[in-house]
Amino acid sequence: MNEFRAEVKELQIGPQIRQLRQDRRMTLQNLSEETELSKPLLSQIENEQVIPPLATLLRIAKALKTPLQTFFEEEDNTQKCLVVRAGSSNRLNRRPQYDGPPQPYLYHSLAYGKKHKHMEPFLIEFDPQQTSQPHAVQHAGEEFLYVLEGQIELSHGAETYLLNSGDSVYWDANEPHSLKAMGGKVARGIVVLYTRD
Repeated sequence: MNEFRAEVKELQIGPQIRQLRQDRRMTLQNLSEETELSKPLLSQIENEQVIPPLATLLRIAKALKTPLQTFFEEEDNTQKCLVVRAGSSNRLNRRPQYDGPPQPYLYHSLAYGKKHKHMEPFLIEFDPQQTSQPHAVQHAGEEFLYVLEGQIELSHGAETYLLNSGDSVYWDANEPHSLKAMGGKVARGIVVLYTRD
């Protein structure tokens, strides 16, 4: 757990959010109104007590008028081509519940360090021990998922889809959606997020 905390601290997501908010002369109250997230939660995120899930980070990025990838890129990296070798990156991020232990959901940025991206690719792992129904999220843009192993259930709007290894799905992220593992085994997939500016 300490190793995980150290990896997350390297990303400096909370301090980046605080700096962007202050640069835009926004108070926590302003950001709370723009994102419809509570001030205490935003404060916990800025102070690195809570690691925001992707959907929450997207809402914050939109309110701050900054691309999502801002939180995953290195300041001095201007590479036009970025190769991430197998096992060479340990930037894992766990999505915690706001009032409890981390949920069994891991995402690993596959393009960490690339500046000016229009897409954000992630390797995502879902733990089948997740018993609660995940909360549906929605945000501007589109998403793509390719299932590497296991079974994943996608709820999108009023529809539900059971996806197996080798299946892929592309959806409008403006509709409420959620993902969870099925079948008692860890599920893994590649997710690509595209967010319109």
